[in-house]
Amino acid sequence: MAKTIGVLTAMSVEFRQVAAIMQDTQTICSGPQEFLVGTVGESTIVLLQCGIGKVNAASGVTNLIMKFRPDVVVSTGVAGGIDTGLDIMDIVVGKEVCYHDVYCGDNCDPGQVQGLPRLFNGDERLVGIATNLKADVHIVPGLICTGDQFVTNYDELNVIKEKYPQGLAVDMESAAIAQVCHLWQVPWISFRIISDIPGAKAHFEQYLNFWDTMADKSFAVTKEFLSKM
Repeated sequence: MAKTIGVLTAMSVEFRQVAAIMQDTQTICSGPQEFLVGTVGESTIVLLQCGIGKVNAASGVTNLIMKFRPDVVVSTGVAGGIDTGLDIMDIVVGKEVCYHDVYCGDNCDPGQVQGLPRLFNGDERLVGIATNLKADVHIVPGLICTGDQFVTNYDELNVIKEKYPQGLAVDMESAAIAQVCHLWQVPWISFRIISDIPGAKAHFEQYLNFWDTMADKSFAVTKEFLSKM
């Protein structure tokens, strides 16, 4: 049965990669946001470039859920790798996501918003589909840590790893999207491609090189994932 899949990206370069694999597209405006609606395989895709950061992500996914009532929500795009077992172009599937920059007092765990889980769990079925894709790149399920910060050096990375030693990647949107989906009871998954390794030599050049030379091949896996869903 065909599904309606909501897909959120933060940046225009990510948006264009996903839009390129969609067919029969049309643009639908809702409030301040423009959604690209089309198909991948037998599924309807509702694609939004929500913008960078937690507030943009939460605003975008709320509008998407209220306007289009998707069966599932996918947060996709790039992330920084924070584990020695990962390399550029590897894909981290958010089995769990958390905030690395939230503190609500001593009665809450680090990263926990009061009254909500410390970790948000990705949908088990979607995680299973993602981790069983046949691809040339390394796909691993694990923890993605979210904060309003582009992590650039080892000091910042080490602070996050001290709180969450099992963390594999950092981004700026996944946990906010997961929190909204948790509240609305919509299945979700974060599917993130490693574009850079914080603290690496010539880190920003590494990030730019990903978009120049590796992005097309990496986002082909995103197409395969959406097709399998």
